[in-house]
Amino acid sequence: MSDPQTVSVPGRIMAAEMAEQPAVLQRILDEGAPKIREVAAQIAARKPRFVLLTARGTSDNAALYAKYLIEILLGKPAGLTSMSTTTAYGAKPDLTDVLVVTVSQSGGSPDLVASTKAAREAGAVTLAVTNNAASPLAEVSEFHIDVLAGPEKALPATKTYTAELLALYLLVEGLRGGDGSAAEGLPGLAAGVLARRAEVKALAERYRFAQRLVITSRGYGYPTAREAALKLMETTYIPATPFSGADLLHGPLAMVDNVSPVIAIVPDGKGGEALQPVLDRLRGRGADLVVVGRQAQVDAASGGFALPAGVPEEVQPILEILPLQLLAYEVTIARGQDPDAPRALAKVTETR
Repeated sequence: MSDPQTVSVPGRIMAAEMAEQPAVLQRILDEGAPKIREVAAQIAARKPRFVLLTARGTSDNAALYAKYLIEILLGKPAGLTSMSTTTAYGAKPDLTDVLVVTVSQSGGSPDLVASTKAAREAGAVTLAVTNNAASPLAEVSEFHIDVLAGPEKALPATKTYTAELLALYLLVEGLRGGDGSAAEGLPGLAAGVLARRAEVKALAERYRFAQRLVITSRGYGYPTAREAALKLMETTYIPATPFSGADLLHGPLAMVDNVSPVIAIVPDGKGGEALQPVLDRLRGRGADLVVVGRQAQVDAASGGFALPAGVPEEVQPILEILPLQLLAYEVTIARGQDPDAPRALAKVTETR
């Protein structure tokens, strides 16, 4: 007989790594926060004029979250870079007194390394946020923050994403002299969300045979919509399109009908308030609407997953993505596929 420990169980690695997230979040708060505060203080002393964020894939969604934090909490302009302007076109922008933050799980993608090196040569203050302190990206950057997620073996990134979110939140808090107290209860809340896997498994039955999905949110929830769409596409192979709620009203709403599944991430705060007209329009079109958000919003939809109440809006994305990671996992298993090893994907993407 085969040794049970050597038998490959589909999704075993991804499931284990999702389950690690409360411990990873606690590790960042206990061990990573002092270093993040130190790095933030050194960068703040340089008085950067604005911030540019560089990333790919899942880390790009974490960078988008940081953009919201920087613009809302710091009051500084922030943008996402187009790396090809320097790596392919050879552009040489003046980045004097600009903070360039490059976010990457592996820190090994050649275009990230090259663009960060070019930014530093152009006068930028460069910071790498990675899960690998010995990576090429960390080496070419002036500053580095380790997200302390530990080795991630499943191809779909889960624990590194939430680790990046928390590390970026603590960085922005450090840059503005905040104490990061909004994050204190997150590990326990995350454990509670992940323990409700049976609820997500029931939701997964709605999407097992879906032909396409639309995912929408606004404000701090929009990066969650993008990351959820990415996770669903790379694991289930179902086309999933993320939209800002505002953009959804500018035309794409026409493709939504009573057989089109829509997942709405509804933040408890200003983002959720801004999304309300979109939810009303979706209900008016008879959409199959599932909500991740407050219990009242879930009750008014076709179904959903209620998140813990009383969490500050700026850290809600760390919890919002958890049931959606579980959903991607459960739909993939229900479709007879292995979420640990999606076809045609590699852990480090060699873009240039």
